[in-house]
Amino acid sequence: MTPSPAWTRKDLIAIEDLSREELDIIFATAESFKSTLGRSVKKLPSLRGVTVVNLFMEPSTRTRLAFEIAATRLSADVISVMGDASSLVKGETLRDTALNIQALSADMIIMRHSAAGAAKYLSEITDMPVINAGDGAHAHPTQALLDAYTLREKFGPDLTGKHVTILGDILFSRVARSNIWCLKKLGAHVTLAGPSTLVPREFENLGVRVCHDLKQALADADAVMLLRIQHERQTSTHFPSLGEYTSMFGLNKRRAAWLKPNAIIMHPGPINRGVELDSDLADSSRSVILDQVTNGIAVRMAVLYLCASTKSLSTAQ
Repeated sequence: MTPSPAWTRKDLIAIEDLSREELDIIFATAESFKSTLGRSVKKLPSLRGVTVVNLFMEPSTRTRLAFEIAATRLSADVISVMGDASSLVKGETLRDTALNIQALSADMIIMRHSAAGAAKYLSEITDMPVINAGDGAHAHPTQALLDAYTLREKFGPDLTGKHVTILGDILFSRVARSNIWCLKKLGAHVTLAGPSTLVPREFENLGVRVCHDLKQALADADAVMLLRIQHERQTSTHFPSLGEYTSMFGLNKRRAAWLKPNAIIMHPGPINRGVELDSDLADSSRSVILDQVTNGIAVRMAVLYLCASTKSLSTAQ
C-alpha cells in the first residue's frame, strides 16, 4: 500500500482538524486493512522495525487493546506503559516522560490522558507522531472514526442526510464531541439527547439539535449511540440517581419501539448494562457494538500507517 500524497499529517489529535478528504483517505485505508483481518496470516510488514509506545494515563480496555493489536498487525514493536507504572507517579512531568521515550528511540506515541490538550502538547514538543487516544472531555478521534466507518458499512459511504442521535452524558463526553465533528463533516444530522443537566442548549452552537424529549429524539434516528455516565469527570451530581436516569433515558425494549425498524444501536463501551442500555438490546440483531470493536482495529491500523508515512517510518507492502 502506498500512502496517499494528500495525507501530510504527522499527528492525529482531533477530528475538527481534518478535512473531508482526509476522512475519506482514512476510511479507504481502513477498508483495505480490514480486508486482511480474516486472513490466516494476519501480519503485514508496513511498520516493521517501528517502535510504538502506548502511553495510557487513564484506564482502558478496548482502545488500548485495539491499538496494540493494530500496531502488531502492522509488524510494529509495541510497548504499553500504564499511568501507575510510569515515573509520572513519582513526580516526573509529562514533558520529561515524552522526551525520555523519544531519547529511547521510540518512533510513535499513542496517548490517553485525563487533561484536555495533553496530546496536542506532546505533538508540539516531540518529533514523533502522536496519536490521541482520548484527552479529558476534549476528543477521542479514533472512536469517532470507527463509529463513522461502522455507519458507512451499514448505510453506504454517503451519510448525507442520515440522522444520528447521541443519547446520554454529552457534557463530559469526548466521544460525543469527536462524533459531532465527524458526523457533521460527513453530512449527517446529529441530535443530542438526555437530561438538560448533561445536554445543555449550548451544544446547539455546534450545529446540532438538542432534544430532552426521548421519544422525539429517537423518532427519526437511523442510528442511536448510547453513552455511559462519565462519573470520573463529574465534580457534582447532575441527576438524582442512576435509577432515575434509567427510568427517564435508559434505552429498553419499549423505547426501542420508537425507533425506525432499520435503525441500529451503537455504544463506544464500556456498557453499563441496565443503566443506559438493556442487555437484550445490547445483544440484539440491531446492535453493531461488536462491529464497532472490530472496526476499531482496521481504523487504527489506518491511522498508524498514515501518520507513520509522513515520518518515513512505513515499509512498502
